[in-house]
Amino acid sequence: MGNSALITIGDLVKTFPMGKHEFTALKNINLTFYAGEFTGVVGPSGSGKTTLLNIMGSLDIPTRGEAIVLGQSVKGLPPKKAAALRKYHLGFIFQTYNLLPVYTVYENVEFPLLLLKMPAAERKQTVLQSLEWVGLTDKLKSRPAQLSGGECQRVSIARAMVKTPKIVLADEPTANLDAKNSHHILQTMEKLNRDLNTTFIFATHDEKVIQYLRRKISLDDGQVVSDETISSN
Repeated sequence: MGNSALITIGDLVKTFPMGKHEFTALKNINLTFYAGEFTGVVGPSGSGKTTLLNIMGSLDIPTRGEAIVLGQSVKGLPPKKAAALRKYHLGFIFQTYNLLPVYTVYENVEFPLLLLKMPAAERKQTVLQSLEWVGLTDKLKSRPAQLSGGECQRVSIARAMVKTPKIVLADEPTANLDAKNSHHILQTMEKLNRDLNTTFIFATHDEKVIQYLRRKISLDDGQVVSDETISSN
């Protein structure tokens, strides 16, 4: 199933209360995302891209309309089932890395597998493979405070990828990185996308990320203003 729809979004509206009024963050969004995509939701700050990513990650729910993620409607998903969807099938990469400071690199990457109750020997092999993907095998005993920003972000990619999720959602993953580290991170993700057919969806306004995308969805003021396929150079 090379081109199956993983996420379908139909007439999606998201509002937030603001005092006596409400703010509409997303207005009638209709989008479909397919297996193996390397796609960015692009737009200025406040355009609704993080809100959209959070709904696709079942961290938030639509006010109206539908978001179907891997066959499950996010809106009607009980918290336990939403947590299971995230635990087994989704990987998250944040701009702030969200690493646990008291844990080593190895332990940070191992953490999602403990939640999956994977046997110890298999866990070890999987963590080491994940650290190899991002080129950090030599740092497995280090703690986040001993790493550079680029290395921290590579740890968070390893942690997102360790359970080989179907979809990775990356919110401004290069925001805290210089150009060299940004390109390294993006090339790593591109390779994982190619080798494992993992779908990557970014929320970004970073030109460096946009250069790598194969599909660019532009949001402005909560609406999709364009959706274009970018031919690879």
